[in-house]
Amino acid sequence: MLSRSLTLNLVTTILVFAQSVSSLWPIPRTLQSGTTALKLSPGFEFKVDIPEPPADLLEAVVQAKTYLLTDNLGRLVVGRGSSDLPSLSNASSLPGLTLTLTTASPVLSISEESVADLTTRDESYELNVPADGSPATLTANTTLGLYRGLTTFGQLWYSYGGEIYTIEAPLWTLDSPAYPFRGFMLDTARNYFPVSDILRTLDAMSWAKINTFHWHVVDSQSFPLQVTAFPELSAMGAYAPTEIYSPTDVQDIIAYAAARGIDVLLEIDTPGHTTSIGYSHPEYIACNIASPWATFANEPPAGQLRFADPAVTNFTSELFTSVAQTLPSKFFSTGGDELNVECYVDDVLTQQILNATGRTLEEALDLFTRTTHGALEALGKTPVVWEEMVLDHNVTLSNNTVVMVWISSADAAAVAAKNFRIVHAPSDYFYLDCGAGEWISDDPTGNSWCDPFKTWQETYTFDPLANLTESQYPLVLGGEQLLWTEQSDPQNVDSIVWPRAAVSAEIFWTGATLPDGSPRNGTTALPRLHDLRFRMVQRGVRAIPLQPYWCALRPNECDLYA
Repeated sequence: MLSRSLTLNLVTTILVFAQSVSSLWPIPRTLQSGTTALKLSPGFEFKVDIPEPPADLLEAVVQAKTYLLTDNLGRLVVGRGSSDLPSLSNASSLPGLTLTLTTASPVLSISEESVADLTTRDESYELNVPADGSPATLTANTTLGLYRGLTTFGQLWYSYGGEIYTIEAPLWTLDSPAYPFRGFMLDTARNYFPVSDILRTLDAMSWAKINTFHWHVVDSQSFPLQVTAFPELSAMGAYAPTEIYSPTDVQDIIAYAAARGIDVLLEIDTPGHTTSIGYSHPEYIACNIASPWATFANEPPAGQLRFADPAVTNFTSELFTSVAQTLPSKFFSTGGDELNVECYVDDVLTQQILNATGRTLEEALDLFTRTTHGALEALGKTPVVWEEMVLDHNVTLSNNTVVMVWISSADAAAVAAKNFRIVHAPSDYFYLDCGAGEWISDDPTGNSWCDPFKTWQETYTFDPLANLTESQYPLVLGGEQLLWTEQSDPQNVDSIVWPRAAVSAEIFWTGATLPDGSPRNGTTALPRLHDLRFRMVQRGVRAIPLQPYWCALRPNECDLYA
């Protein structure tokens, strides 16, 4: 949090204003705003009052100014702002925004702060925008906090008649996230996404203060990740030589994300979902492309690592090490979901190894997990797993392991009962791919397994603390929305993801209550989510409309009982 003396000094001198801001997403946890018009001065400037500011902070300031000058977003009211002209004629002009840090200690870059340990990462900031023409101020403990404050500042402004303005001055917020982990997951294995699409997605994530890009980079269908120690994996496992992520691509994505306050959590799912490894190492894969696939896997193609084989364990440890040592994130996901036992029952080599060692399949899985996780922990990485590794298998996991709850939101209680930290990713609330119908062919009447479509309204009702005891609340790190891409590629990724993926961002940034103390609710959220969506479109993201344009311009007139 910001320094107590600075905070108390400002709180005691500021007036209490109506909390009417309809443009901020996620809405700050503390907010005081007015109804006075304020114009942006034609000579408006950002002042970075920091000795030797990091390069990425200066770049963020340039980007913030670019958005101010080019968003050209009309206010979402009938007339798109024409009714604001009378109040603008006598409005004061804001000359600038001054950025300062509360500490004189060594200043770290946004990129460095973005990958700091979750327990110490500081995204808090204090923003004060006076209505009388005095300069605005943005103060934080870290450059990452300044970046979050710049995002909030940029959402205040509209354009009409050649003016850039707000009608909600003065404004003050002392803001910080309720939960440290706010993510979005993209699967780039079922369909390939060029780097440019990932970078555009990272931009959109940053506008909603999403701070973790969970990159499900490989799966059974393809292995597009080029690994220096194992170049054959992508050479034979990618869809095409042009559809890979080179080490340079990966570092470019990581650097781009970090400069926007986003940590990259990379996942190599094991021991299931690994058929694509079999294109280069068929000896490592059980039930490789076996038929009928439904007997051996949740979706085609079938194939899983022969984890009982010591050679496979060594390979996987070396694979994890080769990739993880190039990543700044403290986290690395090893997956662990949807392990098909029948695959190993029918695999002659697996059964021979189990008989020779006297181990059960679960004991072999435990050894595999301890060894491969040990390789990550030796690099200082924290393993992240899907919930089955805790709830369905008897394996040894470090207490530091992070567990993603995905099958059902109800499973969080069972994971918490085992005292593991939780990231909420439940299919019943957060799966963006649901509701598009069955993608398996020769099944004309089939539906998606996770139907229905996850509306933003339903997602917004999610309670991160449901069914948990108060003593278990600290185990909840946050949550993420996810896009599995059986039916998505660059042509529709924006429309599938945005603005819905921003909903969990507010759940885990703002928390259960709004700044005025009332419970978070969809009715008051919708105008702000409209605003975010329209701003995204102005910036080149093809986010879908949430309602007819007529409704977006008339808040609450399309409510069910209006």
